[in-house]
Amino acid sequence: MNEVLQQVIRRARKSQFYRHLPKGASFQEMSITSKMDLRNGYPYGFLAVDLEQVASYHESTGTEGKAVSSYFTPHDWDDVVSRFLRNAVNLKAQDIFFIKTPYSMVTTAHQAQRAAERVKALVVPADNRSSNMGYDRVIQLLRDLNVTVSWSLPTEVLLWRIAVELRGWSIEAFASLRAFWVAGEPFSQAKKMAISDLWNGKSVFEDYGSTETGSIAGECSAGSLHAWTDRIKCEVFHPDDRSITDFGRGQLLVTPLFREAMPLIRYLIEDEVELTEPTCECGSTYSCLRVLGRASDSIRVGNRVLYPLIVEDAVFRAGRDARLVLWRGFPMNQTLHIEFFGLNQYSNETKIENMISDELSISVKVKRKELNDFVDPERLMAPNRFAKPRFLFNRREESLRGIEYL
Repeated sequence: MNEVLQQVIRRARKSQFYRHLPKGASFQEMSITSKMDLRNGYPYGFLAVDLEQVASYHESTGTEGKAVSSYFTPHDWDDVVSRFLRNAVNLKAQDIFFIKTPYSMVTTAHQAQRAAERVKALVVPADNRSSNMGYDRVIQLLRDLNVTVSWSLPTEVLLWRIAVELRGWSIEAFASLRAFWVAGEPFSQAKKMAISDLWNGKSVFEDYGSTETGSIAGECSAGSLHAWTDRIKCEVFHPDDRSITDFGRGQLLVTPLFREAMPLIRYLIEDEVELTEPTCECGSTYSCLRVLGRASDSIRVGNRVLYPLIVEDAVFRAGRDARLVLWRGFPMNQTLHIEFFGLNQYSNETKIENMISDELSISVKVKRKELNDFVDPERLMAPNRFAKPRFLFNRREESLRGIEYL
């Protein structure tokens, strides 16, 4: 491993950002690379190869500030795709693969597309946040095309379930679907169980990664998330004393071991994680990873600091009988207020309240809300809004002449 890490350092020195790394320094002497470093290096400060060798350029969503750049050579993509395909989804040539993540700039859809091409699966490039792909059309495609595997945010799958309910369709219409492959948000076991229950027991598998790295970890057949430690060195950073350990709870540091275009050394993902030695019943030798979410997304209720994953797990566990689909929470007067929407019209709010309170050891107030308090049903099921620019009209189309191009 030491020689592999030295090769990482040698490749990194070819970029503008890492060019001053001291020769002969060990990996243990390397400093942390932050997201701010990547933002300051926009767009080519981390490029370590000639542009002619780069296959694609990408940027993060920029949800935490200015977007960061990411670039991949064909070899880099081979590495990313091979990691992604380790997931227990076991994507194969017979699958009809519905990709419902953004194709625009981020890597997520491109990673899935390339993986499908490698195994010769049929791709349905549905995209996300597209005016041409409303939820009514989504569920129609899932049904009519006999889709077998989907790739999306976990919450997308719940919105599809609401769309099915609004349409009045039976879940049996989606008999071909065998697995939901999800990523992109903290994902608790209870939410995973809720998705499976709401879709009549269909399998749900998680992937974890970033635009800067591609897939970092994937779920095994036993339900554990495994970090691909033969391809990415994972460490845990402890902000309180700035120490770095191989395992434990803290913020995730990653060092891709074979990246050509954009070598990264001890890149701080900023997610709070628990990284443990391989102890999974599947027998994997890869470390186990639990992602709690961004430290910046945590809230304080009384003397407790709560991460989204911890609250989500308690909420979905308590709301199972209500067939809970959507929820939100906020602290007020030392109490965590939870609002939710469930497919069951009536639910025991006091029971849900007590269950969450007992699990989190805080004061909790729960209220069931209607669907339109979370999403507009008409907007959710609205027809496609895509329209091509038009320049020539007949006399009867006067009302259309002012159509907007954007």
